[in-house]
Order: sequence, then C-alpha cells, then structure tokens
Amino acid sequence: MKSQLQKQLESRIEQLVNNSGDDEKINRKKDLMSRRNAEIVKVQASAAVKDRQEEDGQTILLYQVHLKYLIKQKDKMYMEEEVENRKASFYRKRIYSDQEVLIDLNVPDNQPLNLEAEANANEARLSYYYDRLKAVQYAETWWNSYNPKYRKFTNDCTNFISQCLHEGGGPMRGYPNRGQGWWMQNNNYSYSWALAHGLMQYLSTSKSGLRAKQVGSPLELKLGDIICLDFQGDGRFDHNTIVTAKDAYGMPLVNAHTYNSRNRYWAYEDSSAYTPNIQYKFFTIVDG
Repeated sequence: MKSQLQKQLESRIEQLVNNSGDDEKINRKKDLMSRRNAEIVKVQASAAVKDRQEEDGQTILLYQVHLKYLIKQKDKMYMEEEVENRKASFYRKRIYSDQEVLIDLNVPDNQPLNLEAEANANEARLSYYYDRLKAVQYAETWWNSYNPKYRKFTNDCTNFISQCLHEGGGPMRGYPNRGQGWWMQNNNYSYSWALAHGLMQYLSTSKSGLRAKQVGSPLELKLGDIICLDFQGDGRFDHNTIVTAKDAYGMPLVNAHTYNSRNRYWAYEDSSAYTPNIQYKFFTIVDG
C-alpha cells in the first residue's frame, strides 16, 4: 500500500512541476502561479496514514499529505505548505480511487451576535497593544498543530485565528454571553471566537476590546491582519486567515487551520472550496 501511495504522490508532484495532467485543483494552482508571475521550482510530499478500514474486499486508507512548494517569484524564493486529508481505495493492492476529503466550512451560527447591543455598548474601552510579531510567530508555530492551552474544533479555522489575535494582545470581553464580545473561557466560547461569520461580524462592529478597521484592498494589510472569505458569495462568511508574510509584489501570504496551510496566497483560488462567486473582507487590527 505504501508503495502505491508513494506512486500517487510522485504523480502529483510530476503534474505540479512539469505542467502535466488534468487534475482541476492542480491546474488552478498552476494558473494562479502563472498570473502571479511565480513558478513552482520544487515540490516535496509526505504521507501519513491515519486510519485503515476493510470494506467489501477493499482496503480504505484515510491519510494526510503534507505538501511543500518551493516558489520563485521575481528575485524572491519562499516555501508554501499545505496539508490535505485524502481517502484512497485499494483492491488486491491496486489503487482504484484517491480523492481529497472535504470539510464543510459553512457551519451555521447557532445564535447571531447581538449587534445592537454591540453598537451601543457602554463598556470601558480596554487598553491594549497589538503585537503583530507575536501574532505571526504564534501562527507560524501552530499552523499545522494544536495548542493544548485552547479547545480544538473539527472546523478550527476561526478558533486558530482567534488564538493568534489573543496571543498578539487582543483582549477578551463579553463572558459569559456567547452572543456578545469575543472570548474563550472555562471550556466555553463566544460565537465570534469560533465561528467564521461571527468573527467577521465582531471585527466589523466592535467598539471596545479587540477592534479592527475594514480596508478596501489586500495591499493595505499588515502582518497579523485578518482576511475573511465567503466562498459561495452568499453573504455567509465561512473561512478566516491571518497575514504572515508578503510575496514579491507586496500581496499577503496567509496561514490557516481546518485546511492547514502556511504562506498560502491570500485569494485561495487554488482551494477545493473556491468558487467564482468568492467574496473577501480585509481587516487591519487597531491598537486600543
């Protein structure tokens, strides 16, 4: 089985480096690289089997692939990384299917934020300094693992971004009302801490504690700032990322969880969740 998985990985690497094959996701990535005047110089891939099941004479393997892309853009070289969860089916030691296991990012809020209360909040403004370097260092340290200090979620993208913001100095407030503020405490949390649309709403409206300003272009973002993504373009935001670097043209590169990734181009056009209707909101964090 291992040799068959290795052959699959080698085939995908060949497609990425030598512009061959017809895999839709790979072709979108190559097209994105071309439009950015960037080139994938080298790809490394490793696989780790997470589960093995026997089913109707078939062997089903659930495994993770860690991909590392060495990218050249103008005179700059950098490493992009991502982790894919995949499912492969074998029969008599031959592989018959291999596909990415997709996670539903569009998790509905159980309760909306109390925006009217947020807008009229009379809480004293909490003083803080947002240490962008600390936020980025945290995002780099934990992009592909989970800090036991915090609760872990299956859909972990917003929880991870909230951790980065908090480690950078963003103050929690609102406990124990889950529909107000931004907090995680006593194994409980606000909707804005862990749900993508909730964090977008909070950053749009907060006037005390952690605050942000929406800007019109990704070029205006600094390290440690936040990008919210609405893949379907239906007004329900379902993913969040943090800016951890810039490419050769000053465009953001981001880290994220759920589909764990590092130094990924901000637009996510190479994502399995991407649609042509995608919408973005760009937030720069404001010191308190």
